[in-house]
Amino acid sequence: MSDRDRKPPFRRGGGKPFEKGRKFARPPGRDRDSSPDGPVILYGWHTVSAALANPERQIRKLFLTENAAKRLADENIDTRVPPEIVRPNAIDQRLGPDAVHQGLLAEAEPLPSPDIDTLAQEGIVLVLDQITDPHNVGAIMRSAAAFAVKAIVTTARHSPEATGALAKSASGALELVPLVTVQNLARALNELNDRGFMTVGLDSEGSEDLGAVTLQQPLALVLGAEGKGLRQLTRETCSVVARLDMPGEIKSLNVSNAAVLALYIGASRLGLMK
Repeated sequence: MSDRDRKPPFRRGGGKPFEKGRKFARPPGRDRDSSPDGPVILYGWHTVSAALANPERQIRKLFLTENAAKRLADENIDTRVPPEIVRPNAIDQRLGPDAVHQGLLAEAEPLPSPDIDTLAQEGIVLVLDQITDPHNVGAIMRSAAAFAVKAIVTTARHSPEATGALAKSASGALELVPLVTVQNLARALNELNDRGFMTVGLDSEGSEDLGAVTLQQPLALVLGAEGKGLRQLTRETCSVVARLDMPGEIKSLNVSNAAVLALYIGASRLGLMK
């Protein structure tokens, strides 16, 4: 077959085929995930399809392999922007060989961060005290979505950006759980206290087991970084500091696992498991 007789690469929605040898443009100085002034990078089936389904998420660019484009079309998922059809290794070059992208990569605008005084005074919110590992934060966000958490409060500094590995670990939860970014966590906790939230810090040195605490809505569960735990000022600002008692030989949990257990206890005790 001659080159003239070859069919052009598959494309849907008006996207342009990827030219052989062409590489993604990456502005100098940016890491593989994002830059503070750059777009949010989303990859993977659940992450990107959830972003496409979220009308509040503005998509800048969408890169798809032929198989991913076909799957989106088969499932009637609107790409919203004309996708660019690329080979899988082109996305590998952008993200690195260990990223499980499933043939989808989107550049998008960050979602707006609501103000803490706009949070509904019901249900549960999570507060993260300098948890920096993006995989842990992403897993916490996924659990938060499963338990219908109203929002996650985190600091602008000492926390990962809502992009890249965090977004992939969250598996679409970025589009479901509002992320409230604050400058000062103690001040934010005081605001929650003033608005009637019961603020419960989780710490191995807590005065009583979380399962024995009388909980009430609205409830804010405060999680600290692995190893360091809650900072002293954070502990002092919480209305209660509780622990999670374990019956086995290992008495501590990974912070994302501790979040699941605390959410289950909180949602059960508050009658939210319906």
